[in-house]
Amino acid sequence: MISRIIDFITFVGLPIRKKFLLFSIGVLFWFLAIFVMSEATLYDINRRSTNIVDSIVPQDRIAQKTTRKLQSLHVDAVEIMDATNPEFVRQRTVVSTARLKDIDTFLAAFGRGGRVHDYSRDNNELIESFEVLPVTQNQEGHRYVQELSALTETLGLTFDELARIKLELLQGNVEEAGALTGVYQELKEDLAEARTLSNRFSAKSAYLYQVQAQKIKDAVHCTASAVVVVLVIATALLALFTIWISRSLANPINSMIKQIHALGEGTADLSKKLTVSTKDEIGKLSSEFNGLMESIHRMATFKKVIEEDDTLDDVYHRLGREFRDVIGLEEFSILEVEKNSKKMKAAYPFLLPHEEIHCHEDILINSDLCRAKKTGHPVSSLSYPEMCRHFRADTGKEHICLPMIVGGSTGGVVQFLFDRNGQDKMHTDAIDRRIFAAAQYIKESLSVIEAKKLMNTLRESAIKDSLTGLYNRRFLQDYTETLVAGTLRRGKAIGLIMCDLDYFKQVNDTYGHDVGDAILRETAATLTECVRKNDFVLRFGGEEFLVLLVDVEEGETLTIADKIRTSMAAKKLKVPDGTLSKTISLGVSEFPTDSQGFWQAIKFADVALYEAKNSGRNRTVRFASEMWTEAKF
Repeated sequence: MISRIIDFITFVGLPIRKKFLLFSIGVLFWFLAIFVMSEATLYDINRRSTNIVDSIVPQDRIAQKTTRKLQSLHVDAVEIMDATNPEFVRQRTVVSTARLKDIDTFLAAFGRGGRVHDYSRDNNELIESFEVLPVTQNQEGHRYVQELSALTETLGLTFDELARIKLELLQGNVEEAGALTGVYQELKEDLAEARTLSNRFSAKSAYLYQVQAQKIKDAVHCTASAVVVVLVIATALLALFTIWISRSLANPINSMIKQIHALGEGTADLSKKLTVSTKDEIGKLSSEFNGLMESIHRMATFKKVIEEDDTLDDVYHRLGREFRDVIGLEEFSILEVEKNSKKMKAAYPFLLPHEEIHCHEDILINSDLCRAKKTGHPVSSLSYPEMCRHFRADTGKEHICLPMIVGGSTGGVVQFLFDRNGQDKMHTDAIDRRIFAAAQYIKESLSVIEAKKLMNTLRESAIKDSLTGLYNRRFLQDYTETLVAGTLRRGKAIGLIMCDLDYFKQVNDTYGHDVGDAILRETAATLTECVRKNDFVLRFGGEEFLVLLVDVEEGETLTIADKIRTSMAAKKLKVPDGTLSKTISLGVSEFPTDSQGFWQAIKFADVALYEAKNSGRNRTVRFASEMWTEAKF
């Protein structure tokens, strides 16, 4: 019986849901206690702060502004006394009257509440505008308004009398000299009394401000002390209950750990699942474990499949399908960094149009502008808005970019897109889970991508000339069947231009092979510039090049050949003692126009080149049937 009571108190015998329910109620109680104390304090602070901000401070400002107006009135009175110009007296009288009206306005707002507008009467510009509450509950303020209002009325009459007597004196009525001094003295006394009233009220307001501020400070200090005490008690109790709950969960979870350990021994069968015999939380945990094993099994199968794929495109395609079909990410793209280049291109979807890439096109030319590529770290506009300034914010999308680290550097970037304000916008936690799953697939595929890139590099080294970067004769041998089949299927022709630099041996003999290699590279660049991107330029051997023009019209090949010849003749090539111009001879043929055999058409272009050499060099010669005298090829 005692054991049962202990188990109940310590939650050992309760289901997991009830354990955490009771634990949550305890946590909620202490939070509620802190909340009630904090709310009571905040209410008191808010009430006193409102009194300070809405009543004491505005009323004190009115008293201070009234004092400044009274000081200005005193200055006006002195200037009227010293004035020698009647017009100046009239102007000062108008200004003084306006100041008195301002004081009346202040007092009226003070009494009934409202907005106060403070003007500088020297230039009639608005200095300040603010709200003030009525002083109906403030006896000091009410008395201040009544007394100052009476004085203001007297001041108005006294100012008028002062101005009248001064004007008569200026007009020659010397009999009023004694009266002027008396009126001025009376005015000074009234102004002094009015200022005393305003200063007294301002001092009273300052005292009330200090009293309220001290009460706010005391309330904050008292509440902070109470919260600390409650937190200490709550922390001790929650720690105790946490230990009890942990022990209550230990026994059932240990049995599951044994099953997991058994599963991990020896050669693991990832397809093997745990038997779920209960429907409580432990049963759910078993189900989740089975789901995890299934995910690991699928990921292992995925890696095995992509290892057997032929090309990188296949790997990217399968990776994209996993993102969409398994993880549930709808919008994404895979951008690949080109080898030995800063350029970046769309790898999936293949040939993605520029307008569908949600980044500025500059990153395709200079991949270092891509933040994820440059840093090698994930970039998310969900965690920090506009983190990457090269992502186009006008698309209405949020993005998460994951770098693909291949061979110690960023070989590509996977960009995932989400609607910024869409109705089907996922919760951030759900996005994080899916991105985490996608990152695992990317991580599993990196070694395969690196291996296939290495294979592509090895293959390219076999079909490309190391000096010029052009394709070589091996590429032509491998690609001929595909090129010819496509051309015949489309009913088009292939233009063949055999090119040979004139007197190239003299360059090597005169300047050395380094200069000769540089000229070969310049020639390769010139040939590439003169043709389209879908055409091919090959180094056929030595200083001899072959240009393949895909899908040309009859006669178009000769035009391109002449363009190459003139471009090469105009080129200034740098040599140690200045520049050098080199000419080139070209032979032209077309397949299948000149021959039904592709290699025979290449031979005909070579024959035409031989004719160009023999006829003086720096020429373009189109193959003619009379140039071929052999009976067989």
